[in-house]
Amino acid sequence: MRRIFEIGGLVAAVVLIGFGIAAIVLGTSGRSEVNTGLTQQKLTGTPNMTPKVETAAATKAGLDVAAIEMPTCSVAGKAITNGTDARCFAEYMRVDALMSSGGQVYSQMPRFATANGKGTNDEAAALKSEGKPVENPARALWVNETALSTALNASYMAEQTAIFGIVVGVALLLSGFGFGILTIAGALRNPETALGFVRKAKWGHGGTAATSH
Repeated sequence: MRRIFEIGGLVAAVVLIGFGIAAIVLGTSGRSEVNTGLTQQKLTGTPNMTPKVETAAATKAGLDVAAIEMPTCSVAGKAITNGTDARCFAEYMRVDALMSSGGQVYSQMPRFATANGKGTNDEAAALKSEGKPVENPARALWVNETALSTALNASYMAEQTAIFGIVVGVALLLSGFGFGILTIAGALRNPETALGFVRKAKWGHGGTAATSH
């Protein structure tokens, strides 16, 4: 039974080390893919993307900044090349979208445009183009802003998942080495070990530690 435990311990160690290496490789590759994808979009923060400037602009636009989750990070003039900056950029986009819509979200905005700029849900009162009601441009802008900010937030989540994978990989790697060390250490103390090759490497044929003169 002891021999089975020894062999099982080594097998467990090898499996953990293998999964640890795989998790680290996949996590590193995933994080690199996220950063590469963001870099290819060539996004750069605009000068207003600082908490102080954005809060002042939102207040001037009539928004209740106390009721809005305002950005606390800054990406002004910064290239967006990682998930953390992408999430920050998305926070500013959301506030900008609220400023353009007068503080309304998609579900609160009227569907159609009107001459006075207030919009309406009544097709008869809407502006017409070729006999058809014109869609509310603020609503279309909100959709576009939300689509891009969602993609940026997804990049952030993907990067965090990749980092978590790397951390788990390191934990598995350390656990595997720990299992291996404990198993081999126990085998060296066991006269009837299943790991005879390990024991022979450390002990002489007479059962005592090999020494050199």
